[in-house]
Amino acid sequence: MSDQLTTFFYPNNELVKNSAVQGMSAYNDLCEHAKNDYEGFWAKLATELLTWQKPFTQTLCSKEAPFYKWFSDGEINISFNCLDRHLQNKGDKTAILFEADDGTSTSISYKDLYSQVCKFANGLKTLDLQLGDRVIIYMPMGIEAVIAMQACARLGLIHSVVFGGFSAKSLIERIHDASARVVITSDGQFRGGKKMPLKSAVDEALKDNLCSVVEKVIVFKRTNEEVTWNPSREIWWHELIENQSDICDPVWINAEHPLFLLYTSGSTGKPKGVQHSSAGYLLHAMNTMRWTFDVKDSDVFWCTADVGWITGHTYVAYGPLAMGATQVIFEGIPTYPDASRFWKIIEKYKVSIFYTAPTAIRSLIKLGPNLPREHNLSSLRILGSVGEPINPETWMWFYTEVGGSRCPIVDTFWQTETGGHVITPLPGVTPLLPGSCTLPFPGMQMSVVDETGQEVDWGTGGLLVITKPWPSMIRNIWNDPQRFKQSY
Repeated sequence: MSDQLTTFFYPNNELVKNSAVQGMSAYNDLCEHAKNDYEGFWAKLATELLTWQKPFTQTLCSKEAPFYKWFSDGEINISFNCLDRHLQNKGDKTAILFEADDGTSTSISYKDLYSQVCKFANGLKTLDLQLGDRVIIYMPMGIEAVIAMQACARLGLIHSVVFGGFSAKSLIERIHDASARVVITSDGQFRGGKKMPLKSAVDEALKDNLCSVVEKVIVFKRTNEEVTWNPSREIWWHELIENQSDICDPVWINAEHPLFLLYTSGSTGKPKGVQHSSAGYLLHAMNTMRWTFDVKDSDVFWCTADVGWITGHTYVAYGPLAMGATQVIFEGIPTYPDASRFWKIIEKYKVSIFYTAPTAIRSLIKLGPNLPREHNLSSLRILGSVGEPINPETWMWFYTEVGGSRCPIVDTFWQTETGGHVITPLPGVTPLLPGSCTLPFPGMQMSVVDETGQEVDWGTGGLLVITKPWPSMIRNIWNDPQRFKQSY
């Protein structure tokens, strides 16, 4: 094992031949294109991958740096790019396979997901919301959370998803800072075999005067628990969409219109509302789905992240749908009812691309190091790691026990602020080294510098910097541009 931890694992010829980026020479060509024609590189991708209502003519505007703008004279709708454009050729294709906490399965096609998003968007329109209004989403993992996010995107509303494990205090901070007019929540959620309340935290938050801006609360009925009710402010999800049309024209917005705010945890101070754009963000979500995960029409993709985090935004709510992929969404936890839950889900749905966190992997090693061998994981072809560094020992277990020593691991480095991967292996390109996230994603201009900002020699450690703006980068900190300048 110790020798393997310092061994490079090279992609085989078959993998190289069938990958979106075929070998190191193709990777170098992409990097060279970006280096020599930076704006042209991104403009080509934006034209290839996104569907525009009004094509852009200006790629990057740096006049107000560090507040960069990408494709800013173009018009787009993110929900249209995730749903409408797939209807003709992929309408009957499964968009989401939902695994409930109790093991119940539900699936929804692209056509039906489009209909549900349109109904909910039409329901939101009855609340007299205006373009750019903020909506808090405090939901359990499930199809409805994605519907809520997509419906906001369809109308040009700015959503801010709050992780369902956060407290009323966290809700107060986010509602107040965003001046949210609407909160979308659920009566509760199922997690680890238990019913857990959600609406009660919203009720507690709305008692605070800082949340007086909230006009309506939409409640999805998930657990059927009794909840307190304010009929002048609250409405059930099913009543909101009752009799609504399943057609809702998308609102075409400027490419730089904010798609969402996602607040940092606040562990190092006041939570900051990271503001992401529409077109640039979706472009990188799609391109990383294409190059990092090599997603194909036949794949079943599973990212285990909650939509309350950036990983769940990019690689659950937006990236897979924009690529027309089939994905798994899981409500529960990896250790319930036992530590084989992940492996059972992979076998059940024939998952081919599996993206999870080292913390989850380590807990499963501890609870059942041999359990993957008891399940048919032959459908897997690519594994991914996200959220923290993965130590070499955990990497090797993931590679051998879960991937059968045949699935490349894309160890992805990125942040809430980057919107998507910035350093990662590519399946048909990169020699893999356990514990290393390897090379920059094509197009990312990066360097390692010392404390004075000077580039260090090759092989010398230092500070990682991104030297040029890129389409999916943070645009601002909501309500605090000065903090944005100071921080970034």
